Amino acid sequence: MKIEHFAINVKEAAAMAHWWAEQFDLQIIRADQVEPYIHFLSDDGNQTIIEIYTNPQGEFPDYANQSIFTFHIAFAVENIEDEMARVVAAGAKSDGPPFSMANGDKMGFVRDPWGVCIQFLQRASPLFG
Repeated sequence: MKIEHFAINVKEAAAMAHWWAEQFDLQIIRADQVEPYIHFLSDDGNQTIIEIYTNPQGEFPDYANQSIFTFHIAFAVENIEDEMARVVAAGAKSDGPPFSMANGDKMGFVRDPWGVCIQFLQRASPLFG
């Protein structure tokens, strides 16, 4: 079985989807112009799909006040400091300096303009070849 996508309900789906596409080099592969404004974004390898939508029938979690360890979306990067600085300049907020784990993984967290937590990650040993 293969995961088809994961979804996130936010108040401004279209704006968030376009910001994410620009900042994280994602492709918007579907964008509905009517409620619930479903936008599907794909990574550069077409391996992971993120659905961003605005559906008032569901909750809009308070992403900005959730712990970075409660919910985050992670991107593998080569230079955490550069990526954090780049997205902060584009409107994200830093959630503290990068740090290293005991296993050698290095990570840093920012919040997009809607408060959603994004993790930048350099793994000591990549999960995939």
